[in-house]
Amino acid sequence: MTQRLHLVFGGELVSPQKNVFKDVSQIHIVGMFPDYASAFSAWKAEAQRTVDNAHMRYYIAHIHRLRDEAAAGSATEELGE
Repeated sequence: MTQRLHLVFGGELVSPQKNVFKDVSQIHIVGMFPDYASAFSAWKAEAQRTVDNAHMRYYIAHIHRLRDEAAAGSATEELGE
């Protein structure tokens, strides 16, 4: 069974119109999840918890897409890692 890891994170943005964090050291790491459904549930809970702050945003990162073992030139290999 293939794992499809997802990272849920968020924080306060400089402006609601931009995806630039105000303070990267204050990014809230919600956690790593084994599938999209559980990541979405965690994302939704955090987004609803912070709904009154227009500058707060949470995201789901598809970690499983960063490294495809079957592909000859995956994204991480192109970065020299």
